[in-house]
Amino acid sequence: MSKRVSKVAYKPVGLVLGIAAGALAGAMFRQVWKVAAGEDEAPGATDEERGWGEILAAAALQGAIFSVVRAAVDRAGATGVRRLTGRWPD
Repeated sequence: MSKRVSKVAYKPVGLVLGIAAGALAGAMFRQVWKVAAGEDEAPGATDEERGWGEILAAAALQGAIFSVVRAAVDRAGATGVRRLTGRWPD
């Protein structure tokens, strides 16, 4: 399989994995926030009753979780494509 075909074949896989990673990261963040803050809902950026520290901490935690989950899912997807095609997707 050519490099170009492998890359094109990975695009839809990467798209589906990205959507799944976002959903998984969101669910993980909600659970971590419940444990960390003892609240069901994380503060939004425009929540007038929350302070800067709490809002920025929630955003940083959410970003970190999303980045780690996305990297893990992307890496697993690329490894799976290599196993199927013999080539690493670029």
